[in-house]
Amino acid sequence: MDTTLNLEPIAQQTNELCRAIIDQPEFVGLHKRIESFLSDEKLKFEYQTLNERGALLQQKQQYGVELKPEEVAEFETLRTEFLANPVAKGFLEAQEEVQQVQDRIHQHLAKAFELGRVPQSGDFDFCSDGFGHCGCK
Repeated sequence: MDTTLNLEPIAQQTNELCRAIIDQPEFVGLHKRIESFLSDEKLKFEYQTLNERGALLQQKQQYGVELKPEEVAEFETLRTEFLANPVAKGFLEAQEEVQQVQDRIHQHLAKAFELGRVPQSGDFDFCSDGFGHCGCK
């Protein structure tokens, strides 16, 4: 399905948005934390294992299967050990930061489609300017 919108100016503005994000001095540190994690195969494996174990426990809970205390303890041990690693902790914090930015961008886009205009600060419930500049983070 082809869109009737001209995507070229959207692509140009999207590139400008990307430039505005990566030109921020804080972006360098954010990117380094992500890259440090991604270059550590052992840490990535531990993260995958932790996620799989967590998903399994959650699935068991959803189906009403009683969790064994040993299962929960094992998961908590894995989680504690993973979070004790500063690279892992930095990655998770960076991941959360990236998610917050992505969420705000999506909220602005969704609001523009909803309203049929560029959203103003009063159009958002979460903060008067929509990006946390009002001090209400």
